[in-house]
Amino acid sequence: MLSENLHLHTVCGLDELVEHEARGVSHVLSILDPDRADPTAFATYGTHRRITLRFHDAIAPAPGVVLPERQDMETILAFGRDAAASDGEVHILVHCHVGISRSTAALASLFAQAEPETPAETLIARLHDQREKAWPNARMIAFTDDILGRGGSLSEAVRRLHALQLRKRPHLDAIMRDLGRGAEVDAALRD
Repeated sequence: MLSENLHLHTVCGLDELVEHEARGVSHVLSILDPDRADPTAFATYGTHRRITLRFHDAIAPAPGVVLPERQDMETILAFGRDAAASDGEVHILVHCHVGISRSTAALASLFAQAEPETPAETLIARLHDQREKAWPNARMIAFTDDILGRGGSLSEAVRRLHALQLRKRPHLDAIMRDLGRGAEVDAALRD
């Protein structure tokens, strides 16, 4: 069940962080590339709790790539549980480099944990409504699906979102393949 104090969520990229400094963010989940410096924008935020995870936006091994792992998703879910147990209103901001893949996968995971009875399709539709250009990282979602015992429903809902994004933006096919995310495209094209 969604905690009453856990209803404000923001997902964004690095260049959007300054837009949220006055929004009362209480919890920040930063997902950065391993070699990326910490953003300076948080110096102007009010008091908040922040954790930082470092891995690439990838779904398959490649030279020099740090993949998201199950432990990363367990850390994200623990962060969500801690935020939900906080006193007062909680406003979680999740960001990655662009705010499309790692951050949306993390926020979808937080939704799924907070609302175990809500169908995956509903949660992913909510994510898409909040971040229209969302393309959640399928590897991250698969770990969450397993951890939360969702039986593949989160992965399937994300696959359908990827398919929708490809119908709306066909150019994403080549972009995602160039980024080493061809398996997500192939899965989306199964429809």
